[in-house]
Amino acid sequence: MGNQRARSRGLRHGTRNLFSRGHREHGTLNTTTYLRTFRVGDYVDIKVNSSQQKGMPYLQYQGKTGIVWNVTPRAVGVEINKTIGGRIARKRIHVRIEHVQHSRCREDFIARR
Repeated sequence: MGNQRARSRGLRHGTRNLFSRGHREHGTLNTTTYLRTFRVGDYVDIKVNSSQQKGMPYLQYQGKTGIVWNVTPRAVGVEINKTIGGRIARKRIHVRIEHVQHSRCREDFIARR
């Protein structure tokens, strides 16, 4: 017999632990989140903040690093490499600044210069 209803697979399915905030990290966002400046060419990490639902990227982009290609008043355009089948496609998405942070991937490279 089993389950007679179809399983729902909405936009945020399977994100119960992926998007959950840590212990004592709940509540409103800090003001410094909105005061960070992003410039075209910066490397950013996509880290979804579940307390802000607007401008939230799809779950497949969580943890990805990309390059800023567009800056708007409340969001940034990020260019990301996404594996589709056996090829790598370059995707351009707009994400609100609450869901991105400056990447540390180039710190060692800049320190060597």
